[in-house]
Amino acid sequence: MVNHVLLVEPKYYSRYPPLGLLKLSSYHKNVGNTTQLVRGISDEIETEPDIIYITSLFTWAWKPVWEAIWHYSENFPNSEMWLGGLYASLMPEHAALSGIKPSQIFTGIFSEAENMIPDYSLVPWWNEKVGGSIVFASRGCIRSCPYCAVPIIEKSFNSAKDSIRKFIWPGHRKVIFFDNNFLANPNWNKILDEVEELDLEVDFNQGLDARLITEEVAKKLSNLKIERMIRLSYDYREMKPFVIKAIEHLKSNGIDGRNILVYTLYNFTDNPDDFYLRMSDILQSGAVCYPQRYEPNYQPFKNRFISRQWDDTRLNAIQRARRVIGCNGAFLPHEGMLKRKINKYSTFDGAFKEFMEPLEEEIVQ
Repeated sequence: MVNHVLLVEPKYYSRYPPLGLLKLSSYHKNVGNTTQLVRGISDEIETEPDIIYITSLFTWAWKPVWEAIWHYSENFPNSEMWLGGLYASLMPEHAALSGIKPSQIFTGIFSEAENMIPDYSLVPWWNEKVGGSIVFASRGCIRSCPYCAVPIIEKSFNSAKDSIRKFIWPGHRKVIFFDNNFLANPNWNKILDEVEELDLEVDFNQGLDARLITEEVAKKLSNLKIERMIRLSYDYREMKPFVIKAIEHLKSNGIDGRNILVYTLYNFTDNPDDFYLRMSDILQSGAVCYPQRYEPNYQPFKNRFISRQWDDTRLNAIQRARRVIGCNGAFLPHEGMLKRKINKYSTFDGAFKEFMEPLEEEIVQ
């Protein structure tokens, strides 16, 4: 019996095609079923579906997910419906409030489709505009960072591949690694040799672990055609020696500091001065600082959480500064930034005072 499968990506913002749905398409086509991919609420359904898969992204993007569930449940009441993805895995109880049966909420990774090449024939816009194959050379991470959802979704580090050749779609000239810790894969060198052999551009989309960037790694990276910036993270002060050393290794191997972007977590266990010191470390090293506001894993609304050592005034100051003196939301290590901010001020309030509303103590006076 041939089943028709409807794959639904809710209408939230995403730069990338729905990878899980594309893998499900390959899985179902492999067993003789037919598939169709739609985005949001669509009335252009080719055939009444036997099975409907709806994916989800960030937890705060749940409203479009609910809208999709309501629409397709009403229009195809006899279809078997499944909800999966990040939101479904992190907040299944909340997702069930939409009316979907809890037994039809899938959490985690669908292992049967994990090693399928995504069906990029469903996203011609992606092939024409980007032409990149999205690949997980490994799943999970060797770290257990308390702010990260990876240990919840992907559990421990596993499924490290030693080849990505079969996951490159015909005609694609780029590989986009979605690994949460690419360099933790013991086969990283072999995979990068393959990338060079295939003459692919490469984008380490989720960033690289600064603690694992050695001279050998930096030299290897310098030989690649990096499509976007090398991304690192500097989440807490204890990481400083590793981050600075990683930047030094990369720069000494010919990678310009402005092509090294460092995500800088704030609004977690840090305070504004801690964030500013890490920001200063990055800019003084010649790299780019990208402030990354912490959001709890189980958060149905974006930018609502404020940690104990932060407040609205200082959180908003970062956002205003990113718009005024930043570039695409990041702070660059240009001479003016170093001279007027980093070398002049030693505290957050000093450096960001022009972007802050009057402090409470000033109002009282």
